[in-house]
Amino acid sequence: NLKMGIVGLPNIGKSSLFNLLSESAQADAENYPFCTIDPNTTRCAVPDKRYDTLTDIWKPPSMYPAYLHLVDIAGLIKGASEGAGLGNAFLSHIQAVD
Repeated sequence: NLKMGIVGLPNIGKSSLFNLLSESAQADAENYPFCTIDPNTTRCAVPDKRYDTLTDIWKPPSMYPAYLHLVDIAGLIKGASEGAGLGNAFLSHIQAVD
């Protein structure tokens, strides 16, 4: 399992990309700064034909497909390292992903 963070400047489409990848409208995709304060998270299965073929051949008692954990992180602004915007909270959200 991989935990991926979507990071970038404010108002460039991070939440829209998050909604597209997660196939949901879970994250608010609005056109104003700091629409995303708390990170949005979701989990989506990664389809793999090789995995399906192997499970069809061996028929294991349980199957655990690969999942991608997506995290929509608030926009990065100038001075975040000095506390501007979300400051240290922003940096801790980035540190929490792979």
